[in-house]
Amino acid sequence: MAKAPEAKGAMDSKAGHISVNRAPGKEIAAAEDSRDATRYHHGDLWRMLIVAGREMVALSGPDALSLRAVARRAKVSHNAPYRHFASREALLAAIAAAGFDDLRHALLSAAEHTPEGRLTAMGKAYIRFALDHRPEFQLMFGGSLDKSPYPELRQAAAAAFEALRTTAASGQGTGGDPVRAWALAHGLAHLVADRQLSLEDAFAALDR
Repeated sequence: MAKAPEAKGAMDSKAGHISVNRAPGKEIAAAEDSRDATRYHHGDLWRMLIVAGREMVALSGPDALSLRAVARRAKVSHNAPYRHFASREALLAAIAAAGFDDLRHALLSAAEHTPEGRLTAMGKAYIRFALDHRPEFQLMFGGSLDKSPYPELRQAAAAAFEALRTTAASGQGTGGDPVRAWALAHGLAHLVADRQLSLEDAFAALDR
């Protein structure tokens, strides 16, 4: 007599139904996602991923960043970043936006603490930021990241420029032209970073 095939599942004698076995990998991933959701508030996880991503960019540059690597650094499941970022580029855009926010704060702080010669102080702050955050600065301005799909990134970049524009419009140096002020600071920052000009000489150029 032929042996009947075994059922793909185990009879639950208490509930009276068959529980079908699930793929172990999917169960583990679901369990990890559940733990992440329990451990971290929605906004906290987003901030953790941004911090971890910025640390990776600072250490190894934008090219080394991946969603899995950021998840490992943030000590969350490899699926966790996808709750906030659809792709690696989306995470890079968020990192760049955070960089522009920091740049804007640095510029405004320099202007606030140096009422006389505010535009010069902002130019020096711009150069310091570029040197202190070189990989992130390259991500922000390098052209490898398309800003058009990311409104938050466009807004952050525009707000940083607006800080320069407002001060330049007050008539302090560069003839009130914000683009000229930006070009001067940006060009000097690259020359110093590329070791073609000393920081002292760059600051002296701004003081003239």
